[in-house]
Amino acid sequence: MLKTGIKGFRELMVTGENTASALGSGRLCVFATPALAGLVERTCWESVEPLLEEGETTVGTALAIKHLAPTPVGMKVWCESRLVQADGRRMVFQAEVFDESGKIGEGEHERFLVRAERFQQKADAKGNLQQGKEQEING
Repeated sequence: MLKTGIKGFRELMVTGENTASALGSGRLCVFATPALAGLVERTCWESVEPLLEEGETTVGTALAIKHLAPTPVGMKVWCESRLVQADGRRMVFQAEVFDESGKIGEGEHERFLVRAERFQQKADAKGNLQQGKEQEING
């Protein structure tokens, strides 16, 4: 079982590809809220992934973020995360996101520990079931 206090860090450059206009969350060429959410989630995931047993991974189940300030293209952003709760398979992280001028976001992210192969098989079976229904309707 993982212990609280595990920290994560990830940084990236704001480019045209992670702006609101590129991701469809607005018209402006600033760091997009969906990109901020993805940065938080990836930072949390990467902080615990190396500590898991073989065959395990984590999946995101909840995310609450605040995007507090804009960041232009060409500026670095980074996320700092910390595992604050670890109850069995459930993990809760607190995260803060910064650019070179200061804090631009914060949030809480929940992840669950799963057996990777079993989880993927369940998802694939769900897709196969849906394909079967579509074939019945169209067949």
